Amino acid sequence: MSNVFYRSSKPYPLAVRGAGVYLYDDSGRRYLDGASGALVANVGHGRVEVGERMAAQAARLPFVHGSQFSSDVLEEYAARLARFCGLPDSRFWAVSGGSEATESAIKLARQYHTERGEAGRFKVITRAPSYHGASLGSLAASGMGARRGLYMPLMREEAWPKLPKPDPQRSGAEDAEALRALIEREGPETVAAFMAEPVVGASEAALAPAPGYYERVREICDESGVLFIADEVMSGMGRCGAPLALGLWSGVRPDITVLGKGLAAGYAPLAGLLASPEVYSTVMEGSGAFLHGFTYAGHPVSVAAGLAVLDIVEGEGLVQAARERGTQLLEGLQELQSQFPHLLTVRGTGLMLGAVLGDPETGAAFPVPGLAARIGAEAMKLGLITYPGSGAEAGGRGDHLLLGPPLSVTAGEAAELLALLGEALAAEPVRT
Repeated sequence: MSNVFYRSSKPYPLAVRGAGVYLYDDSGRRYLDGASGALVANVGHGRVEVGERMAAQAARLPFVHGSQFSSDVLEEYAARLARFCGLPDSRFWAVSGGSEATESAIKLARQYHTERGEAGRFKVITRAPSYHGASLGSLAASGMGARRGLYMPLMREEAWPKLPKPDPQRSGAEDAEALRALIEREGPETVAAFMAEPVVGASEAALAPAPGYYERVREICDESGVLFIADEVMSGMGRCGAPLALGLWSGVRPDITVLGKGLAAGYAPLAGLLASPEVYSTVMEGSGAFLHGFTYAGHPVSVAAGLAVLDIVEGEGLVQAARERGTQLLEGLQELQSQFPHLLTVRGTGLMLGAVLGDPETGAAFPVPGLAARIGAEAMKLGLITYPGSGAEAGGRGDHLLLGPPLSVTAGEAAELLALLGEALAAEPVRT
């Protein structure tokens, strides 16, 4: 009997080793990690240099509490990360995971407005669908009904107004006007922030707005005194072919940038946020402290892992590599779409790619979701890990597949991924 509390009742293979884009179980079976876990393992598995950096840090200084000390490794990492992200004057707040990071951003936005004498601002506008994390605050912010339903009695729903998802077929600037209208309906004096994933991840499989969308969002937030929070937990750190996905929209700078997943690329728990000088100075000149914190925030060993990962990303040109391999994979998905008409839409930004599944006759989601999960299970049998999802449409309908192999994936490995996905699609019949 196992004493592990598993996430579900399905059987789990026992992973014993990782190397590059591959994982191996205890029977010696190999899996191509086509989703980097949950778009986490950006530099691939088994990078010895990351482990060595962590071990050296653990031997020298394994832990300090953030209310008592800083550390040289945290100071170095914060400076390098800010430069890498193109936000060199920002301040880095470190935590252990993406949910903690979005929760921190929500609290920071609230405190910022309170310090400015606008304590009536408490609402955080997000989109539906969206996913910002599993803690109660980040889950309340999320527009993902299947994950929220059980916990709705614990949430103050009026604090989390929801905006419709962007439509890439519309003018981006016109599409963004929905945010202005929602802020006006809620009352600008009650709205603290708008939080969005620049490229949507788990809830809507690599959906990206049209050009001009975030430029207009920035203007609307400025006009209304609302902070703009970019949730780059999944899309950041080179994943979308730029240091930050928001950089693909011209000249747009958020007030708070949320990061996670690729920061330490799965080698250690590490996430955080980058706060603009205005947000940081307002809080520090007000209360003199951010009224929030976690025990393991800025953990030196995790931060050392982040430094080693950043060395690899920069030293091996993985941001450019994400653009190149992303183009290859998107072209391959388009070829699969011509063979399998229930791939209604395929799309991608760098190495964040998605396929939306549905009825080719109507162009609508199937009445009962489950096709994506079945394709994902078939792919797993063939040795390919994907990231299936459902529930993006009204009533819990909708199926999609999210793909995002490590940024270090080679052209040959990308071709193997496409071949295995084609086999899985062929093996799993469409049943509605």
